[in-house]
Amino acid sequence: MPKKLSAVDFQRDTNPIAPHYAQFRVDKRLLLTGHSHQAWPDVAFDGVKEAWFDAATHLDDKWQFAFEKARQVEQGFSRLLNDSDGDYALAENTHTLVVRFLSALDLKNRPRLVTSDSEFHSIRRQLDRLTEEGVEIVRVESQPHETFTERLASEVNAITAAVLVSSVFYNSGQICNGLSEVMSACRQQGAELLVDTYHHLNVVPFDIAREGLEQAYMVGGGYKYCQLGEGNCFLRIPPGCQLRPLITGWYADFESLNGNHDHQVNYGDGGQRFAGATYDPTSHYRAAKVFEFFASNGLDPLLLREINQYQTALLLARFDALDLPPDFICRDHTISQPQRGGFIALHSPHAAALTQALHARQFYCDSRGDTLRLGPAPYLNDQQLLNAMELFAEVVGKKINKHLFLKK
Repeated sequence: MPKKLSAVDFQRDTNPIAPHYAQFRVDKRLLLTGHSHQAWPDVAFDGVKEAWFDAATHLDDKWQFAFEKARQVEQGFSRLLNDSDGDYALAENTHTLVVRFLSALDLKNRPRLVTSDSEFHSIRRQLDRLTEEGVEIVRVESQPHETFTERLASEVNAITAAVLVSSVFYNSGQICNGLSEVMSACRQQGAELLVDTYHHLNVVPFDIAREGLEQAYMVGGGYKYCQLGEGNCFLRIPPGCQLRPLITGWYADFESLNGNHDHQVNYGDGGQRFAGATYDPTSHYRAAKVFEFFASNGLDPLLLREINQYQTALLLARFDALDLPPDFICRDHTISQPQRGGFIALHSPHAAALTQALHARQFYCDSRGDTLRLGPAPYLNDQQLLNAMELFAEVVGKKINKHLFLKK
């Protein structure tokens, strides 16, 4: 049985789990993409091979094995939410699931959706398109954060079909507290609540009961902090759901496939009512292996949070020590360390150019608008993080000098 790891084991120049990521060469590259795409442990490849062999061996009978993998993935996500009552539907991305959710709402009689101005594009773009079709979209500013959930809840009224909001904002890393207040407002007005947990799971502990969100719908997935790769997203459905998605696949009603349904559209119970249709199960085989890897190494959300808090604090201390011109690049000092999710957000009008320059030096990060995001991951060691910030200082310094020269 492997030694139980602690956060101290990750605060050294040798990372205890890095050898398990040999194919992604995590010890040779500066992968600060933990917020957008973490490396996969080598066992993920075993899952890919297992999917292939099951298909080759069992032909159409492979689905009983594939559905078991899907069940394991659903259980993995439910554990991360500490959820004992919800049902789950899986899909290749959150947008597919959000669309099914939206299609189940009574937008004819309740043509109003409430959201924040800081939602990721999978929600933002779809709501923009619905605006063009006459649905009222209310966007509540996420700042100031102290009053955000109060202001969000106040926008829920009798014609509101749903509220769609993130539990950690993708563009700032700010954790959104107080969503139980929004849940209460939704319950009072007969609206639904959809929470995007993608930037929360497996890097910040989540407890659905403690958050007061047992009746909320939730989306999230495995491409970021879960290390599951693409194709592993979920919609969490609260108990007693009777919604009837307009966008519906034949998997949503297995029971009546062989009967005479006379064009009546029936739905299965729980998560099945939001199911789609035939899919590639390889991603679920891969995900099941990764969930097993995390469990066997004791990499639970509490430990991962400790590791991440240490890593982000180290990066921020190095950034602050550079004392860079705030009009060129800065950070939001009002976000305290306990209120930060899994990455740090640096704000600069040159964010895209800096990202490209860093990438050219084998420093991997990303930008969204004027926000440059740095996301450490548990397989990085201290020396890599220090090297990354030295390279960051060099690249930013050159950009600043060029910027000042051009201004003369």
